[in-house]
Amino acid sequence: PELEIYADDVKCAHGATVGQMDEDSLFYLRTRGLDDAHARRVLTYAFAAEAIDRIDLLPLRKQARAALMARLPGGELL
Repeated sequence: PELEIYADDVKCAHGATVGQMDEDSLFYLRTRGLDDAHARRVLTYAFAAEAIDRIDLLPLRKQARAALMARLPGGELL
């Protein structure tokens, strides 16, 4: 991503996380009746929701959560 900053007093950063799904968590969700794809969606949502929950502005937090649900395959099932 490219950031264009037009103010001198703004500090910005970009980050990304890549990793494997926790096999124990996947196993737990599958033993509770979720298929593999749904279990992966739940874990993906939970990971992203941790960041979204730190947004202080409620309207922005709601918008971010809606964007996550729209982009997550099968998000309407969560």
